[in-house]
Amino acid sequence: MQEMLNPADGWNGARFNGAKMILLCGGSLLVMRRDDIPTINWPGHWDLPGGKREGAESPADCALRETWEETGLRLTPDRILHAEPRELPHRPGRMGWYLVAAITEAEAAAARLGGEGSELRLMPVAEFTAHSLAVPHFREIVRELVARFSETPSPAPPAAAHRP
Repeated sequence: MQEMLNPADGWNGARFNGAKMILLCGGSLLVMRRDDIPTINWPGHWDLPGGKREGAESPADCALRETWEETGLRLTPDRILHAEPRELPHRPGRMGWYLVAAITEAEAAAARLGGEGSELRLMPVAEFTAHSLAVPHFREIVRELVARFSETPSPAPPAAAHRP
């Protein structure tokens, strides 16, 4: 399958490993606590929804699918406020994408864990960026990207925000 430009994220088809979604709700983020399993990366740490790319997904498609699988929130590409690639700090030479979207308080309240993680909650941005159990390399990325969107207006709630 040929990789195509995705207008939601500006992706030009360059190779990447996965995508993370920064879900803003007021001054907080929707974060999930990773399972406390010693064989996974960052066991028991606070993480952003997202994960590994499947097939020829674009960054937006990857992040939106992972957000749905991990939180039950089915967002549409038009909800993405920003998207950018960065080298993965823990895997030099590999690229990941970071996307920002705003969610409503009702969507945050409706979010439910999928098949991974032990807890899902809203966490103030300042708490996440200082938390000793936040995935370390996401602290600065979140700090930088959230600073760009601190005055983001609240989104209008979509018709179908969560899985049945």
